[in-house]
Amino acid sequence: MNRLEILAVEGLGEIAAGCDLAAEIVSAASLEDGDVVVVTQKIVSKAEGRLRAVDAGDLVERRRLVEGESSRVLRRRGELLICETPHGFVCANAGVDFSNVPEGFAALLPADPDRSARRIRDGIRMHGSVGVGVVVSDTFGRPWRRGLTDAAIGCAGVLPILDLRGSEDATGRSLQVTEVAIADEIAAAAELVMGKDRNVPVAVLRGLPSSWLGSGSVTADLLRPAREDLFR
Repeated sequence: MNRLEILAVEGLGEIAAGCDLAAEIVSAASLEDGDVVVVTQKIVSKAEGRLRAVDAGDLVERRRLVEGESSRVLRRRGELLICETPHGFVCANAGVDFSNVPEGFAALLPADPDRSARRIRDGIRMHGSVGVGVVVSDTFGRPWRRGLTDAAIGCAGVLPILDLRGSEDATGRSLQVTEVAIADEIAAAAELVMGKDRNVPVAVLRGLPSSWLGSGSVTADLLRPAREDLFR
């Protein structure tokens, strides 16, 4: 990989339930075979009708909504809940989000983000006649470190994990445990041009190695099994 471009896709209209996201992306972006399209969870949730009416000031109602989107609550601190979602994600408030949605509503995570990514990928192929990878991204906090970063919650046509175990490092030593979270790194790179306050919900990465692209990918590969997690 000698050159990597990260392109913000601007000019998308307001996304509403039932919107054909793939068609909107093809209209707004000049895509090429081998590109990876990163789409924020928020517009995927809007297109899939995953908004719920809720009074953000009603703490009991908010908590009830978060708990309803959780498979279990791991930690509580005041109004903050660290939850495991039915997808297996461990995140604040089960991903329930009040930002960049109409007043009086909250956005929920897509029911199946990998399926969402596949649908967008298939739609882009149909509308634009190009083969791309798709990553659905969301914002996560991180244990032990301050600040937020974007991570992949859904993907299609992109390797979630690049397994380097058994290969050699630059000194010739065999790598024993190195697995690179490619889909997460793609999501984080895309966020650099999308931002949190620029109203740019889609970005394109161009120039990624073709070996990182392919079918059969699922974000479940990124989730550490509970038996291997020292902190759950």
